[in-house]
Amino acid sequence: MQKSKKGAREIALEILHGVETKESYSNLELNFLLEKYNPSRVERGLTTELVYGVLRRRNTLDWLIENFAQRSLNRMTPWIRNILRLSIYQLLFLERIPISAVCNEGVELAKKRGHLGVSKFVNGVLRNIARNLDSLPWPEEEDLVNYISIRYSHPSWMIARWLQRLGKEETIRLCQANNLNPPLTIRVNNLKTSRQELIDLLDKEGVIGEESKLVTEGVRIQGVNSLKRLSAYQNGFFQVQDESSMLVAHLLDPQPGETILDACSAPGGKTTHLAQRMKNKGKIIANDFYEHKIKLVREASQRLGIEIIETRVGDARNLHESFNKQMDRVLVDAPCSGLGVLRRKPDARWKKSPEDVQSLTGIQLDILESAAQCLKPGGILVYSTCSIEPEENTGVIQTFLERNKDFQLGKLTEFLPKELQINQLENPGYLQIYPQDYQTDGFFLSRLERKRN
Repeated sequence: MQKSKKGAREIALEILHGVETKESYSNLELNFLLEKYNPSRVERGLTTELVYGVLRRRNTLDWLIENFAQRSLNRMTPWIRNILRLSIYQLLFLERIPISAVCNEGVELAKKRGHLGVSKFVNGVLRNIARNLDSLPWPEEEDLVNYISIRYSHPSWMIARWLQRLGKEETIRLCQANNLNPPLTIRVNNLKTSRQELIDLLDKEGVIGEESKLVTEGVRIQGVNSLKRLSAYQNGFFQVQDESSMLVAHLLDPQPGETILDACSAPGGKTTHLAQRMKNKGKIIANDFYEHKIKLVREASQRLGIEIIETRVGDARNLHESFNKQMDRVLVDAPCSGLGVLRRKPDARWKKSPEDVQSLTGIQLDILESAAQCLKPGGILVYSTCSIEPEENTGVIQTFLERNKDFQLGKLTEFLPKELQINQLENPGYLQIYPQDYQTDGFFLSRLERKRN
């Protein structure tokens, strides 16, 4: 069956419309429509850039629409709103595309999705913005929260939190990092190959690989069209995983032959990494709340050739009922607000609320306390999140230590690369990574030890 041919802008518009009107997840909508229309590699790349770029910069784009359209966004149809967002994004952030082409394409899309009067309206707004690109009406810096929120496109409640904790310069750096396209990072499966051999294999498939500077198993790649179509992927030579996430297995430092519990294991990136570090010897109990998610752990294990992972479906808050004092080491990669990975989930920033941060801390603490009881005396537990918010991180650990006197913070230095050890001079026992620090996901890690007596 021949697939319909559509250009990048038209596909991007359809995706953005679906995200807004059906509350679809952008990555799922993108993957579905790219498969449906099967554009060229160049068009595929532009479609992805447009979709994620518009979603990240929505605050900025809507501010300019409100200022130049002389009509409220609410009075526009979702099609026209997203045509304007799509076009203005190109005018502001994609300098290689000629202004005339952007305006003409926007008008053509408006004709398809509206009528002649609407296309004239779109043309007028775009031409007006194009004439004023050097003097756009930004908010005054005196209102710092609103200024950063509009210029760097984040919800004002996030900006207010970060300004209080990080200050102006670091808040802007964080927002800038969240607005960048994240590198695609994979973890070599050293049960089957080495990092250099993987890079050589990828090179033969037209993919450029560069060694990570933070973790010995990490490779940053570019030039890939579809990961799952690579023979290196199909043969289980690598797993997609961010560099900061790979640090978890280094910090837990599991040994061959041990019994390990991964309390919240899906989709299995960290679980399979633990198995690699154990040389596929011993046992890992991989727990998750949902059967459909634990299925992903099984699939990853099978593809990577890992045999020591036993999966189970259960509430992580009740793990102690099954595994009291049975585990050598435990990993709690807790459910969290995800504010450290906004660059990977561009629409997530508009769906989060301050309540999301606070509401999860009770669950995180319950999971940590249950999982901790599964440790043998002298055992090691690593607590991690992809959050940068203290309530979910140091706050949870401090409360846990106050309640559980048989645990203490463990030193991290010997398990970390040199680039990260400076952090330990100020925060022994904790590691908070921000996206702007090393161009990785934002991540928190802590190592706890159960006392022997």
